[in-house]
Amino acid sequence: MRRSEFERAVADEFGARGGPVLNDLVLTSLGDLTASEAIHAGMPPKDIWLALCIEMDVAPERRYGAGRLEPRRR
Repeated sequence: MRRSEFERAVADEFGARGGPVLNDLVLTSLGDLTASEAIHAGMPPKDIWLALCIEMDVAPERRYGAGRLEPRRR
C-alpha cells in the first residue's frame, strides 16, 4: 500500500473523522503511536491501515484493497 492509497482509504472509510482518527487515536499495536506518528516514523502504511481497521472495527471486506483506484476503462 502506498501512502496515497492509505490516505484515500482513511478518507473513504472515516470521512470527516479521518483527521482526528489519524492524530488522536493511540494504536497500542504500533507501540502506542498515533497513525500520524507512525507515518512520520516510517512505518509501512499497510501496517498502519490494518492497525486502524482493527482498532476501529472496520469490516474485514473493507480492509484489503482499500484506497486503490478503479482501473481506467478503455
